Amino acid sequence: MSDDEANVTTITPTFDYSEYWHTDFDFAPCNTSDLTTFGKVFLPILYSLVFILGFIGNGLVVCVLANYRNLTNLTDICIFNLALSDLLFILMLPLYSHYSMASHWSFGDFMCRFAAASHKTGFFSSIFFMVVMSLDRYMVIIHGFKVAQYRTLKAGMAMSVVVWMLSLSVSLPSFIFARVTNESYGVGCDYDPDSNGWKLYNIFAINILGLVIPLLVMTACYFRIIPTLMSLRSAKKHRVIKLIISIVVAFFLFWAPYNISLFLKYLKAKGKLQGDECSLESDLKLAVAVTEAFAYTHCCLNPIIYAFVGQKFTKRAVQMLRNCMPCIPLPSTIDLSDSTYRKSSIMSRSSDVTSTFIK
Repeated sequence: MSDDEANVTTITPTFDYSEYWHTDFDFAPCNTSDLTTFGKVFLPILYSLVFILGFIGNGLVVCVLANYRNLTNLTDICIFNLALSDLLFILMLPLYSHYSMASHWSFGDFMCRFAAASHKTGFFSSIFFMVVMSLDRYMVIIHGFKVAQYRTLKAGMAMSVVVWMLSLSVSLPSFIFARVTNESYGVGCDYDPDSNGWKLYNIFAINILGLVIPLLVMTACYFRIIPTLMSLRSAKKHRVIKLIISIVVAFFLFWAPYNISLFLKYLKAKGKLQGDECSLESDLKLAVAVTEAFAYTHCCLNPIIYAFVGQKFTKRAVQMLRNCMPCIPLPSTIDLSDSTYRKSSIMSRSSDVTSTFIK
């Protein structure tokens, strides 16, 4: 998703001659054989694992919430849409996995644009729904009685439409400017706008809308939430506090390195970073590829962070799997009795800090 590449980093030629087309021939081209090996071996394997694990985890979240939709609240609507966002984000990974392995885009111009836009929409909508969930938790915990009447199903649906429309709008340039290009290594699929302004927009959108603003909002919300939870006399408050901290820390650790690498690459393109040309170019390409692949694994963690930490969600998931596949043995540690659900509901009424299925 860098300013001169498609939404997924693809390590391309063994020798990159593009930097030398308009220079004297006294220089030798940069050797990028290590990057080529990394792109053709490591990236396809990682993308395939992220696709499989993310599809199973987020698909299960969608199925459980859809199956028990009569129990959902505003937070569960956010979790449902967050899972859909992650699914949209990873559905294009098989295409990019093939692209990275073959160093050749084989799916045509329209699929290049569609894959870029879908991937970017899933990226932004996932982050925006995490921000909405943080704001919702803040309003519920800090201003519980004042906002209770507004946390309706209609409000959740309206909020979801707004977030999806915003994500589509922010991602529209990816559909417009992604195109099939003829490179020295063959046919590529690149984000290739005609003006530097749209390249700058891509960097701004990924770094500011995709990291800085969401991180500031989530940190500010949880900075106010944690002291309030500490004052509650609830046995669950420590688990909730750990969950809250893990949300912010995981988001920062997984996405910040990638955003920093993109920003450094942009500075290098503008001549703001000095150093050995070949070494700097190679290091930055490798940094973007590694941090991007690492950041993509975050979508596999979202089901764990937002749903699977809840005992009730686990019970609902196991119950649904048992109904679909009765042959699956039920773990002895999971109790699906109605009394357990009633007890869980009674204990959780005092503090609506998480979703129905996280309680």
